[in-house]
Amino acid sequence: MRFWLLEKRKHKEKTQDYIAYKARISRSMYAMIESGERNPSVPVAKNMAKVLNFDWTLFFEE
Repeated sequence: MRFWLLEKRKHKEKTQDYIAYKARISRSMYAMIESGERNPSVPVAKNMAKVLNFDWTLFFEE
């Protein structure tokens, strides 16, 4: 589980649907990324980071 990603989303008061829409992915894909089941591609990581205001490289430091 990527608790840091969940916390960032909750802090911004955004839904998984909203972040997925902005990142141009499905909600189910977003849920898998947030749960740690999948890793995002670089473009998706950048889109998600832009919406939630964090450094996209965090995904690849785990």
